[in-house]
Amino acid sequence: MGLERLHGEFRRRVKTQKLAAERGRGTGSAFQPRSQRPDQVAQDRRLAEDRRRDKPAHWGSGMTSIGAALTVVLALALLASPLAAEAQQAAKVARIGYLATAPAEAASPHLREAFRQGLRDLGYVEGRNLVIEYRDTEGKLERLPALAAELVALKVDVIVAPNTVAALATTQATRTLPIVFASAGDPVTSGFVTSLARPGGNVTGLAFLAPELVGKCLELLKQVVPGVSRVAALWPPGGQGERTEKDMLKEAEVAARALGVRLQFVEARGPTDFDRAFSEMTRARAGALTVLPSTMFFVEQRRLVDLAAKNRLPAVYTSREFVDAGGLMAYGPDLADMFRRAATYVDKILKGAKPGDLPVEQPTKFELVVNLKTAKALGLTIPQSVLGRAAHIIE
Repeated sequence: MGLERLHGEFRRRVKTQKLAAERGRGTGSAFQPRSQRPDQVAQDRRLAEDRRRDKPAHWGSGMTSIGAALTVVLALALLASPLAAEAQQAAKVARIGYLATAPAEAASPHLREAFRQGLRDLGYVEGRNLVIEYRDTEGKLERLPALAAELVALKVDVIVAPNTVAALATTQATRTLPIVFASAGDPVTSGFVTSLARPGGNVTGLAFLAPELVGKCLELLKQVVPGVSRVAALWPPGGQGERTEKDMLKEAEVAARALGVRLQFVEARGPTDFDRAFSEMTRARAGALTVLPSTMFFVEQRRLVDLAAKNRLPAVYTSREFVDAGGLMAYGPDLADMFRRAATYVDKILKGAKPGDLPVEQPTKFELVVNLKTAKALGLTIPQSVLGRAAHIIE
């Protein structure tokens, strides 16, 4: 409405100036008294009527300036409002809780860094638009429930659980805050999700597929140590959830029968059980060792690798980190890739997606890693058929 009034006033002034110019071009002086120019009086009356029609009541020069100013202010406000909303959105800082089971400098610093790199690739920068609240058990897994409760109390936007035991602690601490697990052994049997395709609830992430790996690891071990007849299987009761553990033990038995080897199941609930467990293996004359997936074993990878070397047991693991620490070989998903992928789940949730609507992702990238230095120390020659399949060979 303000612009229409301005246009009307502009037309009125142009019309006035045009009539004045026409008077100046007429005969006689432009300042001739109106009594001597009756035709001019009629024109002036018509002009006055036109002005009354063009402007509303009380429209004057002062109001013109005010109206114009208001018009400009309103226009600027309309232009500025989207920019203000955009700036407000850009200023929002995401808060992530990260529940770790080992210090960043310990067993797996590269996994935490892989997750952070995944966030950076998606545009998140710590200290600018991202805050990560880290909580570490420092290897003391009994601290998990208390640390999970701390993150819930902070009301972070999403909690990242790197593994199965961390996911167990966080799911017990909250049924509302979004949770993303980076490498859960079997999220369905552990009770985290209803199904891989439709998780439901407040939890989703990436599955490690632990039971399926056990048989494959035994098969590789038999190829590297073809004469072995007895294999020890180290496992931690309570480390993966009851159903997942049963599935892993069953898979191991099925694979062992198919390979013609006898399995010796050896329990280790904590690091204090390691020496006793390896004594049992040697007394039973085990010729090789398979270490089942476990967060506790992963944290204690260096000690397990040293004990296997001390007892001269060729051992196979489910993640390459054991081989980097000196183990013989490993077969399993690329954990660093899984942690990078976990960042995409966090991003989707921060942008409004519901965890229950995001299907659990299964690993698509598996890798066989072999340590030739360890093989030489054990007096083993790795078959070319195995080396040819290896994604990484440590010499």
